[in-house]
Amino acid sequence: MHTWDPDRYLSRADERGRPFLDLLARIGAEDPRLVVDLGCGPGNLTRLLSERWPEAQVTGLDSSPEMVERALAAGVQAEFGDLRDWARPDPLALREPIDVLISNATLQWVPEHLDLLPGLLDRVSHGGWLAFQVPGNFDQPSHTIRDELAAEAPYSEHTAGVAVPSSHDPETYLRALQATGAEADVWETTYFHVLQGEDPVFDWVSGTGARPTLQALPDGLRARFEEELKVRLRAAYPDDGNGVVLPFRRIFAVARKAPARGRA
Repeated sequence: MHTWDPDRYLSRADERGRPFLDLLARIGAEDPRLVVDLGCGPGNLTRLLSERWPEAQVTGLDSSPEMVERALAAGVQAEFGDLRDWARPDPLALREPIDVLISNATLQWVPEHLDLLPGLLDRVSHGGWLAFQVPGNFDQPSHTIRDELAAEAPYSEHTAGVAVPSSHDPETYLRALQATGAEADVWETTYFHVLQGEDPVFDWVSGTGARPTLQALPDGLRARFEEELKVRLRAAYPDDGNGVVLPFRRIFAVARKAPARGRA
């Protein structure tokens, strides 16, 4: 099992938060009653949902106890849970429908997340919204270098089978959402983050995608792996004196569930 470090994650809060703002801007809900943030992390972005819809009940959910604890400390209503539970059928219709269900940079950690989309939309009220954003850069050196190094000896015996994030192309998400009958808007954006500091790309990936790999290694071997990873990342992302440029492709999807019959 891998864990999250809220402080490390928040060290790049501005860059990580920008896609959330772009996603939020495309949600057309005017006066939702219930808003849920799946994968709320430390709650810094969940608070923006309360600012956007001050009359709504806003709740965050995360599978990391560390993140939930930080969110609660920040005054965000949050609970521990697995988003896969949210997609399970509710034959008795006992669960309260959600007007806005948003998930920011979370679904990529759930291998079967494409199959969960119909279930997530079932949780959304008629006329309500499902919106999510996932990274689309898993073919970039920031990920491929880690994969290649982890497959080498002596690391491979420890890193085999560790969790790695993944996502689909935009059209796949579009077709999956359309198949539910929802009205879908899907797009992609590549951000060019300029990162400062020593080994900034390593700092970035060690707070997210590389965590499970690093945590799977014993202490002494982890230090060796980290140094080699830093060397390879420096070569792939050189600093020309103006900072390191990290291209980061993101895939966005906003779907609106059809209103109930007889309602606009």
